[in-house]
Amino acid sequence: MRPIRRAVSPVDFDYDDYTKAKPALIGRLGSYCSYCERPIKTNLAVEHIQPKAGDDGHPELIGRWTNFLLACVNCNSTKKDKKVDLDKLLIPDRDNTFSSFQYTEDGMVSVSAGLIPPESDYAQASLELVGLDKKMLRALDANGVQVEIDRVSQRMQAWVKAQTVEAIIQQQPQNNLLKDMAIGWAISEGFFSIWLTVFAACPDMKLRLIRAFKGTENSGCFDMRTGAPIIPAPNPDNLSSGGKV
Repeated sequence: MRPIRRAVSPVDFDYDDYTKAKPALIGRLGSYCSYCERPIKTNLAVEHIQPKAGDDGHPELIGRWTNFLLACVNCNSTKKDKKVDLDKLLIPDRDNTFSSFQYTEDGMVSVSAGLIPPESDYAQASLELVGLDKKMLRALDANGVQVEIDRVSQRMQAWVKAQTVEAIIQQQPQNNLLKDMAIGWAISEGFFSIWLTVFAACPDMKLRLIRAFKGTENSGCFDMRTGAPIIPAPNPDNLSSGGKV
């Protein structure tokens, strides 16, 4: 999960219609799911961190800016109205969620090997909350050809693209035009954490990626001299239960 900073609300009150917050959220965070990091051009929803309904709902937070993120249909429908205990979950607007998870070329997301309990337990619970621990799903198209339609396969595709670009840049490390083009591809493809993982050995590209994805640099979760993660997250907006990692 990409660490982000939503910053202060653009309005001085709670939203009477939470969907009105969507343009401001996209403007500050980009058109990506805050959980799985996929780029979503349509059907990107205003996500309530604390559910707005159900037995564990918080109707008083329906219009609250600090309770909003953005989510795709998959993550939103998996999370639904599940109970959210902020003390025992890692949330991208207040924790360093990049450092909390590791991404691999098989499309899987898992708890970072560097975490120990209780933080590792929080990370696993966060994966389960939105279904990022689910395995690959496959389907057949009308011609009987297998197609990969889920988040796992899309992460695999993003990894291949990022790895291909990284190999080209290794051959032309001084080519800034090529690096600019690579950032454009990354913004289009999404999956920030995969690109940052693939470019782990290239500080210049790491910094370019952190600056390019909206809301990431402002999270304070990265050293803007080296691109290294800062742990724990500084939680600049003093959000509840933030800075666990």
